[in-house]
Amino acid sequence: MTQVQHAGSDAEELAPADVPMTGVWADLVGQEPTVAVLRPAATAAAAWLAGDRSPSAMTHAWLLTGPPGSGRSNAARAFAAALQCERGGCGECSACRTALTGSHPDVTLVRTEQLSLKVEEIRELVRKSAMSPVGRRWQILVVEDADRLTEQAADALLKSLEEPAERTVWLLCAPTVEDVVPTIRSRCRLLVLRTPPTSAVAEVLQRRYDVEPAVAMFAARASQGHIGRARALATQEEVRVRRQQVLAVPNSLRDLASCLTAAAQLVETASREAKEATADLDGAEKLELERAYGVSGSGGRGPRPRQLQTAQKDLEEQQKVRAKRLQRDALDRALLDLMAYYRDVLAVALGARTELVNEELRDEIERRAAETRPEQVIHQIDAILACREAITANVAPLLAAEAMTIALWNTPG
Repeated sequence: MTQVQHAGSDAEELAPADVPMTGVWADLVGQEPTVAVLRPAATAAAAWLAGDRSPSAMTHAWLLTGPPGSGRSNAARAFAAALQCERGGCGECSACRTALTGSHPDVTLVRTEQLSLKVEEIRELVRKSAMSPVGRRWQILVVEDADRLTEQAADALLKSLEEPAERTVWLLCAPTVEDVVPTIRSRCRLLVLRTPPTSAVAEVLQRRYDVEPAVAMFAARASQGHIGRARALATQEEVRVRRQQVLAVPNSLRDLASCLTAAAQLVETASREAKEATADLDGAEKLELERAYGVSGSGGRGPRPRQLQTAQKDLEEQQKVRAKRLQRDALDRALLDLMAYYRDVLAVALGARTELVNEELRDEIERRAAETRPEQVIHQIDAILACREAITANVAPLLAAEAMTIALWNTPG
């Protein structure tokens, strides 16, 4: 049976305000309930190493879930550091620093830039999980994209989770428990992270990045608790401009032609964002590959090993897959911004007393809420959800976006 633990549910006696967010836990913004679970678990793990071998003393497989930007990967890294630290996560020692940065010899961090984690990668991890740690504590494997395991990869991982090596700990991360195959999640202790409060995200933006209070609150609301997104909105003008373009879509949908235009612009903007993110990386990878085969600096002249041509084709395929994933991610961010807009309209239409994500557009949102029945807004939100699901199912992004914009314009009711 999966041990389900919503952060805070089993730590009610320790109120979030009483949890010291220091050491390796300092960067877990708004996750005091999570720390209230993980800190005692690290202490229990230390006791296990000291000889307390009771069944409840140690958990060898964890599944950390939470919405994008909640910090689930950061929580996994912090927990890994705390497990390796002699002082339970001081944040200052070599074990803490190297675990957090991914250079600790007994902490393996896995994050794919491809669409899935393949069985070959997981088999290599399983092989490593069976090895004794170099140090005196734990062999820890952090899989940041457990939701991207293929069926074969999940099967390869299963036995290692069922019968883990004595000093091995698996930390799997995914957006929701439903994103992980049942056989995997049933063998893990589940910890659900919450969305960081707006006030906590705003405070971090002001303290770490010297952002003005008003801008920090705007970015915290607009990001819906996604800390990385909040930082980008607060510090990068081009990110704010792209968001404004997305939020202009509802008012641009006047006829079929405008729907098709809006869809094309959404997809094109996502593609351009992906290209900008990968251009330098693609070039560096190509140069590194040529250097590895001893042809770097030849200016394209001279013989080129046949193996290099094959390797270049493989690299190009991997880069295409990465660009496709980044395009999907960029488009999904736009869809989430659109969904937040219609969510605000629905909240106002129903008279809900809740904070608006797009507070700066309140006047526009109130006008739209007065002109639209709640049932229509629900249909519009459903259209955006259907678009996200279609893209996940590998439908061409442009076709999915066109179906969505037409549905947003031509909503029944």
